[in-house]
Amino acid sequence: MTQRETQPTPSKEAIDALPPFPSLDLAAITLVQTAAQAQAAARALQDDGWWGFDTESRPTFLKDQVSDGPHVVQLATLNHAWVFLLHDTACRTEVARLLALPTTRKAGFGLRDDQLRIRSKLGVEAAGVLELNAVFRERGYRKDMGVKAAVAVLFGQRFAKSKKAATSNWSARTLSESQILYAANDAWAARKVAQALGLG
Repeated sequence: MTQRETQPTPSKEAIDALPPFPSLDLAAITLVQTAAQAQAAARALQDDGWWGFDTESRPTFLKDQVSDGPHVVQLATLNHAWVFLLHDTACRTEVARLLALPTTRKAGFGLRDDQLRIRSKLGVEAAGVLELNAVFRERGYRKDMGVKAAVAVLFGQRFAKSKKAATSNWSARTLSESQILYAANDAWAARKVAQALGLG
């Protein structure tokens, strides 16, 4: 058996020099906060067997502080993303049901912590989860890719991620436009990567 050839991971400088990856705009994003909205989102999502998947949690800054996230769950198809806020009990219940569905694949990056937090907060095991970093490792990439490197490799484009949005208060009852765009595009880009890898 021949050893698999190691593929190079693009540097930050190389990624920064690429043209921008077109992002999903607000018209293609639905903010979900109530049971009725979550049920409508579920009907739309279940028409598609593959979802991009990510979560957001309020950052912790103290050494022994434990996160009570996730506060936001994002699910995306190729054409739309849903950003679920988890304040409402009935909305949380519907999100938990969606995540536990074994009939859908949920693709994302760095999902280990997300899955642990989902188990702790929502009381379910996320089913059908595909860690895209593992797919890249199988294809010869030795470092964890993350969405930025994956988009650079597959599309030759630069995926923009706002550090300000990443470290913002995701437990707020009202999200800013930049938070909504950040959250939705993380899940949507994962879905686009899965498609580009020939997975779904």
